[in-house]
Amino acid sequence: MKRINCAVDTQDSGKRLDAFLAEKQSQLTRSQVQKAIRDGRVRVERIPQKAAYHVQSGELVELEISDPIPADSKPEAIQLDIIYEDSALVVVNKPAGMVVHPACGNYTGTLVNALLHHCTELSGIGGVLRPGIVHRLDKGTSGILVVAKNDCAHQGLSRQFKDHTITRRYRALVYGSMDKPAGTIETLIGRHPQHRQKMSTAPKRGRAAVTHWKVKELFTAVTLLEVTLETGRTHQVRVHLASIGHPVVGDELYGSARRLREIRSQRLRDILKGIGRPMLHAGYLRFVHPEKLVAMEFEAPLPADFMHIVQAVRAEG
Repeated sequence: MKRINCAVDTQDSGKRLDAFLAEKQSQLTRSQVQKAIRDGRVRVERIPQKAAYHVQSGELVELEISDPIPADSKPEAIQLDIIYEDSALVVVNKPAGMVVHPACGNYTGTLVNALLHHCTELSGIGGVLRPGIVHRLDKGTSGILVVAKNDCAHQGLSRQFKDHTITRRYRALVYGSMDKPAGTIETLIGRHPQHRQKMSTAPKRGRAAVTHWKVKELFTAVTLLEVTLETGRTHQVRVHLASIGHPVVGDELYGSARRLREIRSQRLRDILKGIGRPMLHAGYLRFVHPEKLVAMEFEAPLPADFMHIVQAVRAEG
């Protein structure tokens, strides 16, 4: 168990306790901080406080952090598309259909299982089932992920994600024609009040989310977009695009199936049906190397299944 002391400065006075600690300890998510508070591992002036407590200038906040638990995930000899690797991190082009880390129903065949075989050691900050994982992509989303090999790299990358200084761009094929060349979607995102597998832009409680989009190609009934994330919420691209009436093609969770039935052209419906995953690809990632302190950028071309659909739609006009 490690104890960390955080003094409250004037600029932090009045902030919620959980928000204050999440900002000061970039390696921890806000939910991890909240759990530490519930477990009694956070004290303000030696007195346990709730997450909603507002810290005051001059107060001392004590946080106890449990030592990382060795990963239970088993190494598996799964082929990886490694874009870049050094002693601190590895950048991977994840295929669609691969789960990033073990979770309910997916305890093998994940990216973590493959990385443990490839790297032997990963950062322990992610906990038992998520060693090295700094950010995630949905199972059906293909594209670039950066993974930390040590705790220092993990902390440095986590800080950049939290400060929104990392650049992430996606390609998304969506239903409908956009009425302008570019735009920004800014809402709260939180768990859907009725459907627990879905996220919502009108939640009871949510976090601010900002998505920028730009038209790359217009087709008859679908549009190819470039999407840039300013924040990184669960399902952000998918739920944001669906919220403006343009769900990602193949994303049945957010209304793609209904939009497919509305297309008049039988040929186009035949092209788009049965895709089996959202047409969403994380094709660009830029960050500052946490140890070398130099900017690094990576690109991954559209995978074959995505490119095949784009070419078929393009041929239709």
